[in-house]
Amino acid sequence: MCGICGVVSLGQPPELGVVEDMIGALTHRGPDGSGYLRDHGAILGHTRLSLIDYVGGAQPLGNEDGTVWVTFNGEIFNYIELRDELLARGHRFSTRSDTEVIVHAWEEWGQDCFSRFNGQWALGIWDRRNRQLILSRDRLGVRPLYYHLRPDGIVFASEVKALFADPGVPRALDPVGLGQVFSLWSTVAPRTPFEGIQQLEPGHVAVFDAGGFRSEPYWAIGFPPRGGEPSQDLRENSERLRELLVRATRLRFERSDFPVGAYLSGGLDSSVTAAAIRHFTDADLDTFSLRFTDDEFDEGVHQRRMVEQLGTNHHDVEVSHSDIAEVFPEVVWHAEAPLLRTAPAPLFLLSKLVRGSGYKVVVTGEGADEVLGGYDIFREAKVREFWARGPDSGLRNRATELLYPWLSRNPGKAPAFARSFFGADFDPADPGMSHRTRWNSTAALRTLLSPGVQEAIGSGRQADPASLLPADSREWDSLGRAQWLEMTTLLPGYILASQGDRMLMANSVEGRFPFLDRDVVEFANALPARHKLFGLEEKFLLRHAFADLVPDEIRNRAKQPYRAPDAASFFADGDPPDWLSEVLSPSALLASGLFDARQVEGLVAKARNRSRAFGNTDNMRIVGVVSTQLLHHQFIAGTGPRAQRRRPPEPVHAIDLVAQAQEDK
Repeated sequence: MCGICGVVSLGQPPELGVVEDMIGALTHRGPDGSGYLRDHGAILGHTRLSLIDYVGGAQPLGNEDGTVWVTFNGEIFNYIELRDELLARGHRFSTRSDTEVIVHAWEEWGQDCFSRFNGQWALGIWDRRNRQLILSRDRLGVRPLYYHLRPDGIVFASEVKALFADPGVPRALDPVGLGQVFSLWSTVAPRTPFEGIQQLEPGHVAVFDAGGFRSEPYWAIGFPPRGGEPSQDLRENSERLRELLVRATRLRFERSDFPVGAYLSGGLDSSVTAAAIRHFTDADLDTFSLRFTDDEFDEGVHQRRMVEQLGTNHHDVEVSHSDIAEVFPEVVWHAEAPLLRTAPAPLFLLSKLVRGSGYKVVVTGEGADEVLGGYDIFREAKVREFWARGPDSGLRNRATELLYPWLSRNPGKAPAFARSFFGADFDPADPGMSHRTRWNSTAALRTLLSPGVQEAIGSGRQADPASLLPADSREWDSLGRAQWLEMTTLLPGYILASQGDRMLMANSVEGRFPFLDRDVVEFANALPARHKLFGLEEKFLLRHAFADLVPDEIRNRAKQPYRAPDAASFFADGDPPDWLSEVLSPSALLASGLFDARQVEGLVAKARNRSRAFGNTDNMRIVGVVSTQLLHHQFIAGTGPRAQRRRPPEPVHAIDLVAQAQEDK
């Protein structure tokens, strides 16, 4: 796993010093070395976390005649098979890296090559023959890729902080992007929280040349029409899912020159991937878990049960409220986005444990809920649909009490509230009904924003995600529509970004996600809805497929989403940290101009008093304000603790085609 960056200019030649500063900003993504390619009108940069072909895989890497070059962040897991196919077509290779497969695949198939890749990637290809920059991102957005368009060029990078190393890139938060976060939990590509900075959409390829910038999908999320699923047989689908998941897990575990560990949360998904490694590879397995000093969030008993079952070499880190508060500024620095939960912070500490234990790679269970119907929001939607078929039925409206059994304050204990909450936005014809309650309740956070920001949000273009559903989605099962919304909003924007790539790469650790394997996803999307959500039993097929490898108490436990202490992290253990007072001070709030200072003052007082009325929305308000103020402090005001410049990591792999051309003269 690596960091990538680059500049292409149609006017003045790009400056090498700027790209070196961009590379330096990405050192945490690739501490094992760096490199650049300098050509007339283009510079590609790279930082390396070496996992495959340590000797030959230095980047940027080109083909044998130097006409195609790539800077690449990620893994192409089927690169061996693609390499054999390309060799048979006459291509010659000088390394055994997956990176070199990319340049030859581009030569052979052009843009069609990306649909052949099974992996996770963000990359930039400089095609010297056509004077084109090609950008591509994996299907579901595992790896990030940002860009800023200039009148005469483009700047791109794995992270926004690298773009800000270029003094020509504007520094400002985007009110419409903030509005998306304060309703959808994240921005939706191509929008970001920063003005003038966009992200390449998952599953897209873009080209920049003298004709401008253009982007198009090479893959799209889709589901069959109701009743049109290829296979309805439960046993057949269970066996096929098992086969695909085992193969996907082995690909991610075995294709590395360095040892690979596994996250173990105590839930079904990570238990399945860990069990697949233990039973279908010959390697010893080290597992890594999060523990919490707060019993409400701790899953240690379930983690220990799987460790006993699998006999792994186990490591864990116990996280307290003060631990979260201490690292939260650094977490926001790496997340590069407002956060509504502190959940990324413990994951930052977990990846730190992984790296400190000598590992660069972990396999995780992320993606299972989105792909196989595991989220409570899908169960919510099913209950509300059931209720909608008989809205006057007293029995039907009590179905909401079945939701969230793991919560200490669950709907079953407050049935009147449950019926009023889940009964809001109750329109079965709304394609976004599954998510509307969450979006609208989260949007209440916007009342904290200053009048100027609220006005800018109202006047800006902010499409309803449900309006972006494909035209044929009307024929899908309602679960398919709900999955599409989750897989295009929260999955790439928060789960794989703020909780995934950024918290892993902050400590130079690569995450690999078997449930997001191309073949697993395409198989799962074609399944009948009832094989994913059977009644209110989530991930139904997965539970059947691995019944012999996962203990019943893990396989049949109620879904308990990963959570962490929120506002309590800043106020529960004595005095708040000094940095908190700084970013919430009247002068800091005035400087950012983002929030209504009087409302923030009242919210903070409520949190300090540990009011029993401090609920879920208040938790999100506190975290949202704190993280956004930190974001402004670190990236816009430029006064954050990590604003210093860093030089590219050694050794430096430098290819200067401009200098070579001058020498040839």
